[in-house]
Amino acid sequence: MNTNSYTAPVPAGRSLAPDLARGLMLLLIALAHAPGFLSSWRSGLPLLDDVTLFMKSLIADNQARAMFVFLFGYGLGQLAHRHHARGGDWPGLRKLLRRRSVWLVLIGFAHTILLVPIDIVAIYGLALLLCTPMVRATDRTLGWTAALTLLPATLLLAWQSVNAQLGLQAGAPVTFAPFMEPNYGAHVLANVTKPAQALLGVVMVLPGMLLGIWAARRRFLDRPTEHRSTLRRAALGLLALALLGRLPAALLAAGVWHTDSISLQWTVAAAHDLTGFAGGIGLAAAVGLAAARIGDRPGRLTTALAALGQRSLTFYLFQSAVWLALFYPFTFDLRAEVSLAGSYGIAAAVFVVSVLLAEWMRRTGQRGPMEVLLRRMSYPRAKTPADSPSPAR
Repeated sequence: MNTNSYTAPVPAGRSLAPDLARGLMLLLIALAHAPGFLSSWRSGLPLLDDVTLFMKSLIADNQARAMFVFLFGYGLGQLAHRHHARGGDWPGLRKLLRRRSVWLVLIGFAHTILLVPIDIVAIYGLALLLCTPMVRATDRTLGWTAALTLLPATLLLAWQSVNAQLGLQAGAPVTFAPFMEPNYGAHVLANVTKPAQALLGVVMVLPGMLLGIWAARRRFLDRPTEHRSTLRRAALGLLALALLGRLPAALLAAGVWHTDSISLQWTVAAAHDLTGFAGGIGLAAAVGLAAARIGDRPGRLTTALAALGQRSLTFYLFQSAVWLALFYPFTFDLRAEVSLAGSYGIAAAVFVVSVLLAEWMRRTGQRGPMEVLLRRMSYPRAKTPADSPSPAR
């Protein structure tokens, strides 16, 4: 990623690896979400469809979310570290976290109602609101709570995966297309009740969030050079585990093999989703290794990706605005016109545009508008700290 013709210093008070990971994470999220707005995943080119389904299952599904959640928890750990480094106490941090969680919930609910019902931000906010004391819990408590919530989280994800696989086998993929309203007013009214589902999602984010807090205490991504061996072992081990655990589901999704056994489908789905947690953390570790190699003078591409990561909440919502504009009946209504592979092309294009816009914002000194909003609401009576973590943290 480095170039000889251009280098840009890492902004003071920020660490490259977390920002870089959040930037790359947005590509995985786009790949995971874009197909969810199509009417069909079959284009008449079976081989292309099957290859795309294979890659979707292996790389994006329930692995992009795991990386997202881990980085959210990591950001909470960073926020706590910086708060205490400035001389803050626990009551002050608790108040800050609760304000932040309330505004994450409000932003997430607005996202669900006004844009598309695929929100994770409100779930983050609820998880933080309900589990604020976990930010200062002992390592032992973090570990046990993550372990105990991993089983219900995996079962909930597996339930979703099995339903999705059954729909795919029946030729009717589980997407938003059949439920899209004919006009925007009806769309908003139909989505008003959707935020109530966010409470169920809290269980699914807790394991990764708590592990992220634990990792932040050790500054694995803040100081990747000091933790090269740990990051290397984590990246290689966790990604290998994810590959082994997710491959059967990817082959099933691509039609390479078939089973009518519901118990076997549950087993495959559980392995896929459980090792998705490992894969998400492994990807973050791999980015940490890359950041250690890059050092403090990143090249153009690295700088642009990090700029995107610093504005990840803004561009997460930007993606949803694009899906709304392209696929809904009251906009361009491309849900029946775009193939599965085509949706991946759109996802890649949205990511590239996001990188370019984020780099332009960096060059012109503009923060992400959602980041600015959340920081102002989190620090209502004081000047916003310049090194405050980004909202996706």
